[in-house]
Amino acid sequence: MEAVIAVFALLFVLFLGLGAYATVRVVGAAKRGVDRGISQARRTVEDHSLRAKSFVQPGAAGELAQLRLKLRTSMRATQDALHAAVAEDQSLKESVGLFERLSAHGHELDGELKRLESEPNRAALSERLPELRERTERITQSADALRWAARDRARRFAEDDLDTLGAQIDVEAGALRHWTAAPESRPAPPPWPDAPAADAPTAGQTWPETPRSSPAQEPAQPAIAPAGPRPTYPWQKKPRPESTT
Repeated sequence: MEAVIAVFALLFVLFLGLGAYATVRVVGAAKRGVDRGISQARRTVEDHSLRAKSFVQPGAAGELAQLRLKLRTSMRATQDALHAAVAEDQSLKESVGLFERLSAHGHELDGELKRLESEPNRAALSERLPELRERTERITQSADALRWAARDRARRFAEDDLDTLGAQIDVEAGALRHWTAAPESRPAPPPWPDAPAADAPTAGQTWPETPRSSPAQEPAQPAIAPAGPRPTYPWQKKPRPESTT
């Protein structure tokens, strides 16, 4: 009895642990989904605010907003393209590693541009703009190069697969249309007889004789058939007997 109780207690503890683990996993997944949604909403709001600043604020402040918007758009597009492509092509892992290194420089530049938005010294900010513009251009060009290379690689693979598939379909379509039966085989004609030799008694060409039935198989026929009675007609005269004198 004590063993049965111990087994039930162990099963209860096991089910309780599994339930707690499943609850933690569900709560963690929900939390990650909420955090992802909040981060995406925050990025969307920030992008809209940067776009508004680039149009509304003149001078260095508006150009800083444009640089941040350009940097964030390029880096986000490259990140999405590489993560989507590496799931199908494992050879892009090295490209993802390079992008992660480039992303660190992008985050550093984005943070610096964000801090400079509240810089009161506009003259010093204007002096820094050429260098910031050059850094932004270098990072975005590298990100764009990675993104377009990944897309070109995926497109090339798709075209190669489409070409191979098209060739296979053409072969299959030709086989399906080949419904004509093969011509019946005819017996070969008999060979021509050989030409006679020069010293042969006959100069003519000899042909193979056709098989004839043996004489034993044919009924014997007389050479001259006996004469039968001649028919008499009404208009004929009766024959006179010959005189003995």
